Amino acid sequence: MTAHTPPTPPFRDPSLPFAKRIDDLLSRLTLDEKTAFLHQFAPAVDRLGVDAFRTGQEALHGVAWMGPATVFPQAVGLGATWNTDLVRRVGEAVSKEVRALRAHDDRVGLNVWAPTVNLLRHPLWGRNEEGYSEDPKLTSAIATAYTRGLRGDHPTYWRTAPVLKHWLAHNNETDRATSSSSVRPRVLHEYDMRAFRETVEAGAVAGVMPAYNLVNGRPNHVSPYLREHLRAWTEEELLVCSDAGAPSNLVDHEHYFDTHEEATAASLRAGVDSFTDHGTDSSQMIGRLKRAHERGLLTEADIDTAVRRQLSVRFRLGEFDPDHDPHADAKDFDTPAHRELAREAAEQAIVLLKNDGTLPLARDSRIAVVGLLADECKLDWYSGTLIHRSTPLEGLYERFGAERVEFAEGVDRVLLRTGEGTFLHVPAADGAADEARGAEGALDPALLAGRTDLPPLTTDPAGTEFALIDWGEGTLTLRAPDGRYLSVAEDGFLRASADQPGGWVVQETFRLEPHGDGHLLRHVGTGRHVSVSADGVKVADENPETFELIVVERGEDAVTRVTAEADVVLVVAGNDPHIHGRETEDRTTLRLPAHQERLLRAARAANPNTVLALVSAYPYAVDTTALPAVLWTAHGGQAAGTALARVLAGDVSPAGRLPQTWYADDADLPDLLDYDVIGGRQTYLYFEGTPLFPFGHGLSYASFSYGDLATRVEDGTLHVSFTVTNTGDREADEVAQVYARAADPALPRPRRQLLAHRRVALAPGARAELAFEVPLHALEFWDVARGDWRLEPGPYDILAGASSEDVRLRTTMSLDGEPGAPRAVLARGLDAADFDEQSGIEIVDRTKTEGDAVTAVPGLAGELLYRACDFGTGAAEVTVTVAGEGTVELSVDGGPVLAELTASGSGGPYDYTALGATLTVEGVRDLRVGLRGPLRLAHVGFSG
Repeated sequence: MTAHTPPTPPFRDPSLPFAKRIDDLLSRLTLDEKTAFLHQFAPAVDRLGVDAFRTGQEALHGVAWMGPATVFPQAVGLGATWNTDLVRRVGEAVSKEVRALRAHDDRVGLNVWAPTVNLLRHPLWGRNEEGYSEDPKLTSAIATAYTRGLRGDHPTYWRTAPVLKHWLAHNNETDRATSSSSVRPRVLHEYDMRAFRETVEAGAVAGVMPAYNLVNGRPNHVSPYLREHLRAWTEEELLVCSDAGAPSNLVDHEHYFDTHEEATAASLRAGVDSFTDHGTDSSQMIGRLKRAHERGLLTEADIDTAVRRQLSVRFRLGEFDPDHDPHADAKDFDTPAHRELAREAAEQAIVLLKNDGTLPLARDSRIAVVGLLADECKLDWYSGTLIHRSTPLEGLYERFGAERVEFAEGVDRVLLRTGEGTFLHVPAADGAADEARGAEGALDPALLAGRTDLPPLTTDPAGTEFALIDWGEGTLTLRAPDGRYLSVAEDGFLRASADQPGGWVVQETFRLEPHGDGHLLRHVGTGRHVSVSADGVKVADENPETFELIVVERGEDAVTRVTAEADVVLVVAGNDPHIHGRETEDRTTLRLPAHQERLLRAARAANPNTVLALVSAYPYAVDTTALPAVLWTAHGGQAAGTALARVLAGDVSPAGRLPQTWYADDADLPDLLDYDVIGGRQTYLYFEGTPLFPFGHGLSYASFSYGDLATRVEDGTLHVSFTVTNTGDREADEVAQVYARAADPALPRPRRQLLAHRRVALAPGARAELAFEVPLHALEFWDVARGDWRLEPGPYDILAGASSEDVRLRTTMSLDGEPGAPRAVLARGLDAADFDEQSGIEIVDRTKTEGDAVTAVPGLAGELLYRACDFGTGAAEVTVTVAGEGTVELSVDGGPVLAELTASGSGGPYDYTALGATLTVEGVRDLRVGLRGPLRLAHVGFSG
């Protein structure tokens, strides 16, 4: 008798289209099973042979949080390469390592949460390190390259499924879960959405993650923009994954909904398909979804839509076709090619900001290397664990020889004496720390963080001399002679147990607070003071110890000692990515920490031939007048030191370019929460001051000439070509940049706008002809008068050169477009948010589900300007749609108030009423609307 073999279900049939297979699998799942899929950790369905699935694997510049992996430069450093081919190869390497790790650890997810495409609008944003550029065109070009590398080249199956972060207008950590970004329509379309749109349209994006903040008064996790814009940009199903904890924030912090069931249902209906909340415990979110369904807030069809999007990603990843998945047997991990790529990326990310001929260094130079970052290879929150590492000092030892390099870190060496006359002391670790050292000799932070098996600090008559590292604003770290940082574990005791400061809550930072004749030592992570007790040194709520700080050697003195006789001094300054500028913490200033400025002055005073290398996740405002040479690089990953040494030695000519404006002073910056890049004249697009270094800036050891500029328009495309010639004596890369500007705009337009770029390698004397094709819609702006894109006709300057300010070639050409027309206010009225100019105004949500309104900033008189309103032969009545209490004043052309309408304030913020008044106005006029009081204005209408 022949055994019956059950037929293969259609969802297992690789010959069928994914859509049919998804339909089949969806039909076999129960409502409970489908609902369970909506948490980040979706369980297996054993009866169907469906595996568990996890959304979310951090992979910003290498595989993160899963142990050792190749660590590439930070994202802002990859942006500084201006090299899309390189970044695509980095994405490819990262995705191969994701697959290789996945083969041995099923915790590793194939749905990667990268890249971050938030624009670097404000340089004080704590997460500056995670973005690529302040410019939407450059950001989308780099992001597209990275997602293509992450996706892979197979036409059907993806190596990993990238999710873009963080939708939308997210540039502040301060109050990030409750603050609202007020984004006018022009900024929304021309700036914040553009980087997302062009990356999604390129076709290698699997999904998007909404940001914690609100936009125009509405949380991103319930934004109608997900439906109205994001999903309209592609025919592919996009998986929208919530940010961690954000679903609960809708009720717990934002108080936007009264119940979690309402919030969860609203998120799902808006387009969130996977809920990241309560860690691996899915019961809370699944319970909310079930109760929302039971109460009629959700339908099964709503749940099916979200599950379908998730399954679409899973099918594309080859989960249901293991025999056909070309990536299933990936083994590429920490390969020689990946190590070489990490070095290449680190080299290409280095930007030469200034050079009077001091660089490159002669091979026989005697070099003094000083600074807090000189012997560091820093990681950030989204780094993997280093397998290999290279600090600037190590790189210089390797390249120039240890006998030609002197080193002084420049930190203060201190003893801490107690009131009893004893000193803080680090007892011997009895070999415990050695057990945590890997093959490279570095302490593994994953093993050391929070360790309690090491002995706590004690006191003794001699004490331990600590390196006191001042990171600015009163924050310091203390390091023992063996390189371990003082850290506080869960039991409250101080131990020398951390390789580096790190963690979500950093446990290695302290503050010295003057107290009597000494200082209290406050631990930042717990907020408690250090006390000394019989069982060891710990943090406690009582009995704080008063310490006398004894400086054994000042950092400046150590710097002076090693720099005076050197041929050149290299000061390596910058930031620790876990301190003062990181996720959850914005910076407060562009200035270098005061201690590092003192070290720079000391080095310069001892030896005028002082070169500054800034290693940082963001720009600084530094006086470079007296410095012969200055370089900048983001934290460059595992090969950072080798890369810097090779550039300093001239083995590689630097060709990185700044991906954002470096401002000269804090006074040049807008408020952190001012998202109006047009009105606030922000970024290189609109900034009218003199930057310290402009967007796109970067020098070379070679020189380049530009020529033969030619432009033409054909079939809706602007064609630009020119030649670049290496007129120097060494091979080098040049980054040629093409910009445009409307020469005679009728409304504020960018001073110049990046259209295209190319990084090209040229031998001495070599010439390359570069040709670019730019769709004319790249020059369109969002016309608020018509609610759509429009190309303004008239003259446009086409600029080619080496930076946004270093323009080598230019021409002016006239473009045909569509002339502007007055606003047809009698037919359509005015949506309040479609203003041309404003002061004292913020945009808020018209309802919880759709639309915008405007309101005056508390304490200010709000003013709105709507240009060229066509009242025809005459308007006799105005109607305003308002909620809340206050007065609306209308005037035209700067004249007297023509109508004044007052709302009583009955009802809530979404209870709108229509108020009417008579007026007399005709012709095309500029309408001014004043808001007095806390009312919301949604619409202004007119009738004859």
